[in-house]
Amino acid sequence: MNQIVDWFARNAVAANLVAAFIIVSGLAAIPNIKQEVFPEFDSDHVTIEVPFPGSTPNEVEEMICARVEQAVQGLSGIKRIRSTAAENVGLIFIELLPQTDSEAFLDKAKARVDAIETFPEEAKKPVISNFIIRKQVINIAVYGEVGELPLKRAAERVRDELLALPEISQVELVNVRPYEVSIELREEDLRLYGLTFDEVAYAVRRSSLNLPGGSIKTQGGEILLRSNTQAYSENDFKRIPLRSKLDGSSLALGDVAEITNGFADIDSSSEFDGKPTALVRVFRVGKQSAIEISTAAKNYVKNAQPSMPVGVSIETWQDDSSYLKGRLDLLYRNGKAGLVLVFFILALFLRFRLAIWVTFGIPVSFLGTLWLMPYMDVSISLISLFGFIVVLGIVVDDAIVMGENIYTHQQKNGPGIKNTIIGAKEVARPVVFGVLTTIAAFYPLIAIEGNIGKVLRYIPLIVIPTLFFSLIECIVILPAHLRNLPKNETSEKLWGWSRFQQWFSNGAEQFALKIYQPILGFCLRFRYAVVCLGISTLLIVLAGYAGGAFSVYFFSLCGR
Repeated sequence: MNQIVDWFARNAVAANLVAAFIIVSGLAAIPNIKQEVFPEFDSDHVTIEVPFPGSTPNEVEEMICARVEQAVQGLSGIKRIRSTAAENVGLIFIELLPQTDSEAFLDKAKARVDAIETFPEEAKKPVISNFIIRKQVINIAVYGEVGELPLKRAAERVRDELLALPEISQVELVNVRPYEVSIELREEDLRLYGLTFDEVAYAVRRSSLNLPGGSIKTQGGEILLRSNTQAYSENDFKRIPLRSKLDGSSLALGDVAEITNGFADIDSSSEFDGKPTALVRVFRVGKQSAIEISTAAKNYVKNAQPSMPVGVSIETWQDDSSYLKGRLDLLYRNGKAGLVLVFFILALFLRFRLAIWVTFGIPVSFLGTLWLMPYMDVSISLISLFGFIVVLGIVVDDAIVMGENIYTHQQKNGPGIKNTIIGAKEVARPVVFGVLTTIAAFYPLIAIEGNIGKVLRYIPLIVIPTLFFSLIECIVILPAHLRNLPKNETSEKLWGWSRFQQWFSNGAEQFALKIYQPILGFCLRFRYAVVCLGISTLLIVLAGYAGGAFSVYFFSLCGR
């Protein structure tokens, strides 16, 4: 350690190159850092969804959930299985043990579920997937008193136009019922023509599909044959043939059934400002910026409102990027306040040049962390910004200790490389161990398992690199900048500040001698009484908490 301090203090060019490399690397890495409201991560959960139309929760529990649980419970890596039996669908949530390969488990679970042969015939194909926690950036409400079909079509148009924007890649339409073609067979017509329900269902399945028909090679080229008879609308289903009559005509589905275009019969409704609404959710994916996505969505809403159908309005709602913007603003404000306070306090007690170089350690430390964030897969989010705010108050502690000790030696023995090195070496080891103990305090957060650990790990991944780069700035860069610190800084520009600094120093000294020293002497003479007073105050506070004198809320709510 002493050799490193000695070499860089004597080679200022090398120290400046290190500082320049950290600054340039950090600035170059900023465009590559993801910006998201909340970190997106795999939650170590596998979900199995089995639709079972027309069933009750009891039937789903018996015929779906119980059989899936029995099929997968022997797989290794399972921590807990939870099932939810609802009307028309069964949901099974499998929580995995830490360090379990979720992709490999997913393949094994899929093989086990696909091998189940006792599902009811009405049950749909199981959907098995990893449960990924993701956060939408912003919602867009499409609302108005225009009817369900026009409202959904307007929402689909909004969804498609948002996807066409270069800033947005993932949009989801929610709170709307899916389209459905309803076929209601008339019993008297079935009896009239001698048809059965299964015969009609078979005819629909046979006729409503697209089939490839091979190819024909001709002199002009190859012609592909394809039968496009998939039915999509009410009229398409009405023309499906059921049976050929003796006179050559055919019996169509529309002759024996009432067919209507509509929506699935499910209990779902939503309102915005008291009017029916369809909600369009906008998500962030990849390296996209949540703030840029929010801005693009707001600009779209502003420009698209005049072209909406009569009676339909659109409005942004629940813009989660505002939380990210607020946390960024908080970091900027705290950062500026920290820079000003550190500089002012150091300039008040020490020297202007010393204050400048110690304050210089804050941007160097932060830019070094920004440089490493893409390599650590850490994004700018509410959690990582909280880490920056936490470390902001302790990042210059080591530089202050180092700078003050170098300044003291130079004041006693004169400026120069020799006294700079002596002052730096004297506190190098305590500074290093001080940073290492702080790092050790945050490191256990990385080892926390489960979903909470996947969130908390972003705090030490910000704090530890920032402290590491502050140590580099303190040991490698700062001594080289302070080696030529002049002994007296009484230039004409600073003469007024020097007088104010001397006045403040005299005032602080008088306060220490006339107020602090007598109080300290009194406390030392009656030390047992002072200790009893402290313990009594602690007991009073604890008694007040136990007696309910202090209200405790997990989150502070307005109006309390």
